[in-house]
Amino acid sequence: MQKSLTRFSWQSLVQPWQSVDWFLFGLAVGLTAFAGLIVRSTQLEQDYTDWWQHWLTGGVGVILALSIARWRYEVLMQWKWIIYGITNLSLLAVIFVGTTALGAQRWISIGGFHVQPSEFAKLGVIITLAALLEARTAASLPVVLQTLAITAVPWGLVFLQPDLGTSLVFGAITVGMLYWGNANPGWLVLLVSPLVSAILFGTVFPAWFVWVAGVGVLAWLTIPGRWIGASVAIGINLLSGKLGEVFWNLLKPYQKDRIILFLDPDRDPLGGGYHLIQSRIAIGAGEFWGRGLGHGTQTQGGFIPEQHTDFIFSAVGEELGFVGAMAVVLVFWLICLRLVAIAQNAKDNFGSLLAIGVLSMLVFQAIVNISMTIGLAPVTGIPLPWMSYGRSALLTNFIAIGLVESVANHRQRLKF
Repeated sequence: MQKSLTRFSWQSLVQPWQSVDWFLFGLAVGLTAFAGLIVRSTQLEQDYTDWWQHWLTGGVGVILALSIARWRYEVLMQWKWIIYGITNLSLLAVIFVGTTALGAQRWISIGGFHVQPSEFAKLGVIITLAALLEARTAASLPVVLQTLAITAVPWGLVFLQPDLGTSLVFGAITVGMLYWGNANPGWLVLLVSPLVSAILFGTVFPAWFVWVAGVGVLAWLTIPGRWIGASVAIGINLLSGKLGEVFWNLLKPYQKDRIILFLDPDRDPLGGGYHLIQSRIAIGAGEFWGRGLGHGTQTQGGFIPEQHTDFIFSAVGEELGFVGAMAVVLVFWLICLRLVAIAQNAKDNFGSLLAIGVLSMLVFQAIVNISMTIGLAPVTGIPLPWMSYGRSALLTNFIAIGLVESVANHRQRLKF
């Protein structure tokens, strides 16, 4: 009798989460706990509280994720336009009542806390696009154009803050969800072709000419109205040099420095190239096993700016070496595998698209953040999910996992 009561109470307790992917959830929680130790290690010489605040915010995120996992995610389809409206209004509010820091106006002060609406806006875009593509697949060009138009509004508001890094995340989310929504891969190549043309025009002119010709052939093969589509695609890419110049002039001086000095940071070793140089020194100094927590010369000397936020991977590389860095990469790889599995086994397209949207967001952020710390990408200010210190980013990642866990928790179950 006692065993029956124990079994009944335990089953009643876990029943709301009986199909949650605990492995995925554990990976996210483990990264957060590990990040707190790294943040503490970067601030041993200072009396900062960022490390336990990271854990505290993570604890709130765990509660939110578990609460969301209990709810049926399908309800969000009925609220898609309300969520989209709130997303844009919050981004618009930043322009008028936002707080400026580090050369950008990205935060709103609420009750003494700085909230970054652009982080939560990623989730708003994922939910809106998932609901849109669930109703109509991206196999037709009008749906693709509608998707781009919907994304353009929050993307433009984020770009004006200016927040180049987050605006790039919006692009990654859109491309990933369009691909999963059955869009023609050729259309996605055409979508990013002007950006590629703008880069090649100013760097490798012969390659730019070949690229424009290839874009024309691709448009002729994939777009209805072959000659018109090919002509428009070639025309846009021919103008890409001028478009790139216009886009370049919209960037802030510090953003231009980040892009230029990414190729040769030694041109300004005490200015714009300082971050990249010190980050590479730190990661190289870690060698295979690392110098140990609290014993990194670059980390403890404070040579790397923002080492507890955007450059936290540098601290991992120096203090835990190649082994620690690869362990972090392995965890992110496992998270991606679980997200793909949940997307494949979701009971409907909406849930599948939610999982892919979260996957696109996390993959892009992790790749860009790690790449910029080792000198393979410009410094963009994109945080490393669950590891970089930041309340809004951390809560956003846990809410995203909560949405995906809701998809896993409410998938159809076999009954015999």
